[in-house]
Amino acid sequence: MSRKLRIEYPGAMYHVMNRGDQREDIFRDDPDRQKFLSTLGEACAKTEWQVHAFCLMSNHFTRAALSTCAAPKNQILISISTSAHN
Repeated sequence: MSRKLRIEYPGAMYHVMNRGDQREDIFRDDPDRQKFLSTLGEACAKTEWQVHAFCLMSNHFTRAALSTCAAPKNQILISISTSAHN
């Protein structure tokens, strides 16, 4: 059974997480985490999203409370997820 579609609107808050396959690490080291945070900042600047809280762990990031202005959510999620795996 598929989940319900998210309702998107300006000012909405979202909880976002991404976990490695079979709980494998998605961050190799601190420089890798810094690259992720830099990419997150760039993505937010481009899309006018705001990050209110986050937690980085070796095999996932979680509790990324994001709020929107107008940009579709998938733009930032694709950018963030792609950078974490490159």
